[in-house]
Amino acid sequence: MKVLMKHIVIAITAGLTLAVVGVLLLRSHSPQPSTHSFRMIWRQHKLKLLDHNLRKRSLTAPSFPTSLKDVFISVKTSKRFHRSRLDVILKTWHTLAKDQIWFFTDDDDLRVAKRVQSGHLINTKCSSSHNRSSLCCKMAAEIMAFASTPDKRWFCHFDDDNYVNIPALVKMLQHFNPEDELYLGKTSIPEPINVLDHIQDQRKNVSKKKVSFWFATGGAGFCLSRPLVEKILPKVRDNAFVATGESIRLPDDVTVGYIIEHLFKTRLTPVPKFHSHLEALKLIPQESFSDQISFSYSTYSDQEQNIVQIGGLSEAKDPTRFLSIHCHLFPGTIKACDRIVRM
Repeated sequence: MKVLMKHIVIAITAGLTLAVVGVLLLRSHSPQPSTHSFRMIWRQHKLKLLDHNLRKRSLTAPSFPTSLKDVFISVKTSKRFHRSRLDVILKTWHTLAKDQIWFFTDDDDLRVAKRVQSGHLINTKCSSSHNRSSLCCKMAAEIMAFASTPDKRWFCHFDDDNYVNIPALVKMLQHFNPEDELYLGKTSIPEPINVLDHIQDQRKNVSKKKVSFWFATGGAGFCLSRPLVEKILPKVRDNAFVATGESIRLPDDVTVGYIIEHLFKTRLTPVPKFHSHLEALKLIPQESFSDQISFSYSTYSDQEQNIVQIGGLSEAKDPTRFLSIHCHLFPGTIKACDRIVRM
């Protein structure tokens, strides 16, 4: 009898799991989802449950007078992506916050420098490769540049494959006290990450200890308050950030989480309105776009496009969907929007 009941419970559990996934697939408007889509939809479902459980640590009613001029927005890029990625950013959301956006790259590109504010294209002198050391080098440069601008209250990092909804970003920051030590972002995994921490005693003997912590995905964007940045500076300056990344053998965004959550014991505050290419982006409903902070895009190995679902320009003319997103949020602000109106 016990064996029979056990099999009944397993069958019911499996049925409920398949039902949840089935509903999510129907919502995605994709009748034949690829393996990539199926896995991402299921992971996104688990992350939504996580966001729901953590929401009490997050947004309250807006109550702080933060404005755009209080925000330092950094965009990490590389010379090989200046045309393929930066061009669409410069045409769209960069136009909304030219004075607040800095680009961190690995080359002096005069073509880009002429299109941004003076001094806002920063050659970090870091390697152009995408390895851990290079990524950490650029992240350290971003944080140190923010530290040298005392009039800014918030440091917000994004990647060059993000569209940033500037008004939504500012509105989100208005929910938080910039005088507190705050780490705002979105996880891309449903559980804290576990790493081996290398601990050196007074005799310089090294031991390993497993530690776990949350980190905000850099590909979705995250924000740090000035008090928190000032607190972690000893672990950023003078190559300390790169050394830490090499020690835990993980990239820049994970290193940020390790330093903030593990070393300095400041918890990540989840903000689910950040989005990265690690999500099934087609699940973001168009009617909610004005509330979302960031969007992204990617292409799977089978050439399936991971992009938001939105009308407007064709995918051939707007493969990232950033032009269409921008015209949806801010109609008539760029020339591309005129073509959508005439369609």
